[in-house]
Amino acid sequence: MNVIERIEISQHQCELDPPFPAAWDSQPRHKFPAAIVRVIDSEGREGIGSGDAMYGFDDFRSLFIGQDPLAIERHSTVIDNIGFHAGRCWPLEVALWDLIGKIKAQPLWQLLGGTSSRLKAYASSGTHRPTEQVVALAEQIRDAGIPAMKLRFGRHRLDDDLAVLAAVRNAVGKELDLMVDCNQGWRMPWDTQAPWDLAKASEVAEELIHHHVLWMEEPLYRGDYPGMRALNDLTGERLKIAGGEMTREPYEFREMLRQQCLDVYQPDAVCSIGLLGLSRLAKEVTTAGKWFTPHTWGNGIGLAANLHLTAGAVGPAGCPYLEYPFDPPEWTPKVRDFPLTTAIKPDAQGWLTLSDEPGLGITLDEARLAATRADQATWQ
Repeated sequence: MNVIERIEISQHQCELDPPFPAAWDSQPRHKFPAAIVRVIDSEGREGIGSGDAMYGFDDFRSLFIGQDPLAIERHSTVIDNIGFHAGRCWPLEVALWDLIGKIKAQPLWQLLGGTSSRLKAYASSGTHRPTEQVVALAEQIRDAGIPAMKLRFGRHRLDDDLAVLAAVRNAVGKELDLMVDCNQGWRMPWDTQAPWDLAKASEVAEELIHHHVLWMEEPLYRGDYPGMRALNDLTGERLKIAGGEMTREPYEFREMLRQQCLDVYQPDAVCSIGLLGLSRLAKEVTTAGKWFTPHTWGNGIGLAANLHLTAGAVGPAGCPYLEYPFDPPEWTPKVRDFPLTTAIKPDAQGWLTLSDEPGLGITLDEARLAATRADQATWQ
């Protein structure tokens, strides 16, 4: 019987030069960490995953060694249990799925539903740059054939955020769908700033509607379900409300669905619930007439996992656009996907297309991983 023989976890840090001034982090990021998870079976096949740092996993490694790698229901339940007691170990589930795909000689998008092998990308910016630079980025995205772009709010003055939005809309007209991430749902550990209340979020929503924004992301604290419902009632068909990128439990999403909190649901498979659980949740979301489009702000392994998940489970009908992190010069596909031999890129029409290669269909850059080996996972 083929079994899981060993699980290897390594930490890596890619130097960011210049540092990346993330909009949601008051401290510029000098390093980009990646935890690489490898699951090796007794026949020598290897599945890979990446995402959260896998803190706390070593105490539970023995729960997987010697087990059937195909027992994904069992493995997902154990990982969920670990998440209650220790860290979020969902990158392990991604690695198990990659291994299952290689054992069965099938790509994950087929194993996870087979709806589609491709999705349209939206370019997700991650900084607060001067207006002229954001406009230039929007024009670059438009000219590359990518049909949508997400802007980040959170400058010192809301008027400055709105001025950037107005300038971008004026420059690209109707050629790009625009989204806005308000970054109010959660904070970095050292950031004690209070999130917006409903009155503030409602005021901003009206401004976004004026500029024909497609969705307003994370406008309130992640647990403010009554506020989300009220905001969604206020905006109606004029503006979609998005969120849930770091929500951890399936019952939380189902409660948000019950209360009609969101139009766009954004859980990331490498941080929350995993591929198996999210493939089921995605169908519940789209059956309710909502969109399912995961957060993907990590490296290319996480992007590939969420692309397989969403294309396979719901396809373009349930996910008109998938997040594609892109904000040069600091955040390029080459930097973002440094663990991989080939960066993931959309084609000239903005499609992210998956192959029929088994599993995730990606290859690790072993030389690059050796050069970036580290003993910790930190952005600083």
